[in-house]
Amino acid sequence: MTALPPHVARQRWMSVLARATAADLADRLAACPALPDHIRLRGPESGLVMLRGRAGGAGSQFNLGEMTVTRCTVRNADGFVGHAYIQGRDHATAALAAALDAGLQDPARQPDLLRTVIEPLATAQAEQRAAQARRAAATKVEFFTMATMRS
Repeated sequence: MTALPPHVARQRWMSVLARATAADLADRLAACPALPDHIRLRGPESGLVMLRGRAGGAGSQFNLGEMTVTRCTVRNADGFVGHAYIQGRDHATAALAAALDAGLQDPARQPDLLRTVIEPLATAQAEQRAAQARRAAATKVEFFTMATMRS
């Protein structure tokens, strides 16, 4: 398996962190070495972002609605700056995710954090998505038009 470019790897772990709960992050952090101390540079603070959609998936853009988001930025004792944006108003999750982002940028800490925090969370999230897809597939209804029923 080839290593991902740094920006792609960070996008992946940021995505996993954004979907995790504070309890998930705290449980995973208990199994790994402690993160360095950090100071908060911004937040956590909650606000709204506008969600945009496209008609038909590729047509003209339209405003779908607003979503509450919490963001946080920290700098750890090693000088790495971590950011987090999460859905909702959970300040604890945003602060933990930002601290983890900062820790994951440190090449010395990254392998342990990926193995003990990110990979298990990514696996659990993939299983949840698969279970949801199975439940949705069970309710799928195939509609046939009268034209296809005539032969």
